[in-house]
Amino acid sequence: MAHEGGTRAIMAALAANLGIAVTKFVAFLLTSSSSMLAESVHSVADSGNQLLLLLGGRRARRVPDETHPFGYGRERYVYAFIVSIVLFTLGGLFALYEAWHKWADPHPLEGRWWWVPLVVLAIAFVMEASSLRTAVRESDAARAGQSWPSFIRTAKAPELPVVLLEDSGALIGLLLAGLGVGLTLLTGDGRWDAAGTAGIGVLLVLIAAVLAVETTSLLLGEAASAADVAAVRSALVGDGVASVIHLRTLHLGPEELLVAAKIEVTADDSAADIAAAIDAAEVRVRSAVPIARVIYLEPDLRRTAPSS
Repeated sequence: MAHEGGTRAIMAALAANLGIAVTKFVAFLLTSSSSMLAESVHSVADSGNQLLLLLGGRRARRVPDETHPFGYGRERYVYAFIVSIVLFTLGGLFALYEAWHKWADPHPLEGRWWWVPLVVLAIAFVMEASSLRTAVRESDAARAGQSWPSFIRTAKAPELPVVLLEDSGALIGLLLAGLGVGLTLLTGDGRWDAAGTAGIGVLLVLIAAVLAVETTSLLLGEAASAADVAAVRSALVGDGVASVIHLRTLHLGPEELLVAAKIEVTADDSAADIAAAIDAAEVRVRSAVPIARVIYLEPDLRRTAPSS
C-alpha cells in the first residue's frame, strides 16, 4: 500500500514537473532571466528524479535468485540515493553557477515579454501545490500521526519523503524566483535575479544533503521501527517459546523485514516440540508484523536470568 501511494505521488509530481519545465524554459528564452533558467533546470532534474524512482520501484520487484537470495528490495534505496546526487549536481550546482555568472554580468529583464516570468511562476506554483497536496495525502496514511520531520527521518519507503522534499523545495524555489524577478523588474538591477538564483541553488543543495543522509542510512540497513520490534518480541513468546534471548531485525526493502532471534526453550523439549514451537512462533510473528517475511529462529537454553 505504501508503494502504491508513493507511485501515485511520483506520477503526479512527474506530470507537473514536465509541464512546468517547458513553460519555464520558454520564459527564459523570452526574457533571459537566470532565475527562470535555474528553475527550468530544477524542474527537469525533478522530472529525471521521478523517472529514477519509478525505475527503482520496478527493479525492486524482481524475484530473489541465487545471486541475490534476499531479493532486490533495496534497489529502491539505491535509486533514491542517486536522486539526491542528481538533485545536487544538476539542480543545485547549476543554479549556483548561473547566479555567479549573472552577478558578474547583471542585466535587467527587457522587452515586451517582461511579464511572462511572473505568469509562468504563478502557473507553476499552482501545479506544484497540487502535486504536493497529492504527496501529503498519500503520506498521511503512512506517517500514522508522526510529525513531518519525524516521518521523513524514519520512513522506510523512500519515495514519499523524496517527493515531499522535492515539491516543498519547488514551492520555496518558485517564491525565491518570483522575488528575484519581481525586484529586478522594480529596480532594473539584474543582481536581484542572480540573488534569487543563488537562493534556489542553496535550497537544492540543502535538500540533496538531507536526502543523501537519509538514504545512506537506509542503504546501510535499518532495523524495524520500535513498534514493530516490540510486536515481534511479543509475538515470539508462547506455545513452547519461554522468552526471547536476543532479537535482531533488518529491512531488506521498504516492505520486507528480516527477523533473526535466539529463543528460549526448555531442556526437556523434544526436537519435534522445538520444531513445532518455531513454526508456531513464525506464524504469530507474520500475523503481528506482515512485512516480516524472512524469519530465522535459533532455539537455546537461557543460562542467565532475563534482563528486565
